[in-house]
Amino acid sequence: MKKQLIAAGSVLTLLALTACGSGDYAATQIPTKPAAPTSTAAPPAGPTCTNNLRDELRSYAPAGALPQPGEIRPGSKMDEIKRRDRLRAGISADSLNLGSRNPISGAIEGFDIDMVREVARAIFGDPNKVELVVISSPQRIPVLQNKNSDIDIVARNMTINCARWQQIAFSAEYYRSGQKTLVQRDSPAKSLADLRGKTVCAPAGSTSLDNLNKYKDRGVKAITADTDTGCLVLFQQGKADGITGDDTVLAGEAAQDPYARIIQDERISDEPYGLGMARGDKEFVQFVNGVLAEMKASGRWKASYDKWLAPTLGPAPTPPVALYGRG
Repeated sequence: MKKQLIAAGSVLTLLALTACGSGDYAATQIPTKPAAPTSTAAPPAGPTCTNNLRDELRSYAPAGALPQPGEIRPGSKMDEIKRRDRLRAGISADSLNLGSRNPISGAIEGFDIDMVREVARAIFGDPNKVELVVISSPQRIPVLQNKNSDIDIVARNMTINCARWQQIAFSAEYYRSGQKTLVQRDSPAKSLADLRGKTVCAPAGSTSLDNLNKYKDRGVKAITADTDTGCLVLFQQGKADGITGDDTVLAGEAAQDPYARIIQDERISDEPYGLGMARGDKEFVQFVNGVLAEMKASGRWKASYDKWLAPTLGPAPTPPVALYGRG
């Protein structure tokens, strides 16, 4: 009975996310079905996949010192954003500590949100000039491919990998997560493979789901939801015996469910996070990389980590070293 009450509360929370505003601009929501790219032409050929993590993590090096808001080049993507008077960012509103609605203030906040606010600070001199657009996990890439969506950047715990570089562009790595598994507190499972014959949820369109599907031949049954909260609801309703995903996300889910625990001794994969941008926005990527470099050097990256992630994931690691050299 207790678990049913918790599940009902999660459903109400999920519905409430679509109804509130945040910051200087109202948070908007894109329909659940991902928008298709507007062009039928094939995108330009991307780099050859080498399955080498260092190659995958290479982004575009900043072009010199980060310009001040009054020094932004006319005609650039940053100038376009400045003339619009806001940065449009695709984010999550239900990933606790990464991007979630504060139930008291109504603001969407978290580690990922801090990243885009720093980009806005660099463009406008004001971190609040951001329109936060709530998107689902499967929408992360389509909204950047669809010019009609007007999404400039996606900050939604998105893993950098070679296949995605064929579709969008990434910033340098800003956080290194890892995939783990959440189970019932009384579960004897010590690994994902121990859930043979059980049902495990992972968000649709995620690398977590890709990795989960590798366990099908071990008898693990995969199901999906469009959001992290969607997986948590299925878990709390007893429709999923576990959830697999980034440790950052699972930590937030475990904090919301006293009957859940994370299997700590198994790290299924490394998940390097990058900010997503459109394929043709190389100069914007260079600008964002300058912002991230300044954040790491100034201590603002650590301050954000300490506020949002340290309570559940422990002391701040050294910020990921940026890798450049992409042609």
